[in-house]
Amino acid sequence: MKFLIIRFSSIGDIVLTTPVVRCLKQQLENAEVHYLVKKPFSTIVENNSYVDKVHILEDDLKQTIELLKKENFNYIIDLHHNLRTWRVKRALKNIPAFSFNKLNYEKWLLTAFKINRLPKVHIVDRYMFTVRPFNVRNDHKGLDYFIPEKDVVPIEQLPLSHRFGFIGIVIGAAHNTKKLPLHKLKELCTKIDHPIILLGGVEDKNIGDEIASVDTIKVWNACGRFNINQSADLVRKSKLIISHDTGLMHIAAAFKKPIISVWGNTVPEFGMAPYYGKSEIRNSKFEILNLPCRPCSKIGYKKCPRGHFKCMELHDMEAVKTIVMEILGT
Repeated sequence: MKFLIIRFSSIGDIVLTTPVVRCLKQQLENAEVHYLVKKPFSTIVENNSYVDKVHILEDDLKQTIELLKKENFNYIIDLHHNLRTWRVKRALKNIPAFSFNKLNYEKWLLTAFKINRLPKVHIVDRYMFTVRPFNVRNDHKGLDYFIPEKDVVPIEQLPLSHRFGFIGIVIGAAHNTKKLPLHKLKELCTKIDHPIILLGGVEDKNIGDEIASVDTIKVWNACGRFNINQSADLVRKSKLIISHDTGLMHIAAAFKKPIISVWGNTVPEFGMAPYYGKSEIRNSKFEILNLPCRPCSKIGYKKCPRGHFKCMELHDMEAVKTIVMEILGT
């Protein structure tokens, strides 16, 4: 059987689909698994040993569709479920398709009226619902992330002070309302008495430099120095990860790292908390409960719609530091 899995973006969402890929490949005899993804995120799946072929979503969707038609798929597993995936499914007519339920209405109820009708089911299990017709079940082994040898970061590239262990702090996020303010991140790094590596993209480099200025020996800014696979390798090398609701948090879960997640305008109830399968890993969530305005969005904003940003400003960095010390055993 030949499957096309569709998930165009983003980092965390793609990583969260990996149990579907693995379970299809391992539980169905002769399953051939293809994956359709946007080019910027293709490296996340092209090294996945359970993916037989990666297809790139081109700017010209018609061109992509013509290439897909030549593959003669038996089934489509749509884990993105938007207008473009509908166009792909419509063009690949007569191919049975199974689509992920995004629960947009339930999310709207929660963000607009604070009425929680969301099922207490992680998004991984909701992704897995799409392959139940094939008698494929969640193996509960957690998430996958594969790093090619060329992207393994030599320990010699790290400062000498960080080669014997470090904490990774993910300072970026897709939207500002998912991120701790600069002064909070600086306070956190000041309080933690342990080598720290700041993780993020090129867009986070300048803020990372400001944060690292609190102690340039203890805090090393890796933002913008490495590609996504190399950053994932730093996550793999870390003792623990402190992260916002973002892609590297899910990569940390794939490597079974202890995670301290800090939540702002989004909530774990959306089904996107760190996922370890049946593995018992320390996982501490920090969120400001009982705020009448939270969650304000299922994604995020450039700035707090109310102007006060209490969902991040009220976080206690001393409490985060205490959990860090507990995990490190100090």
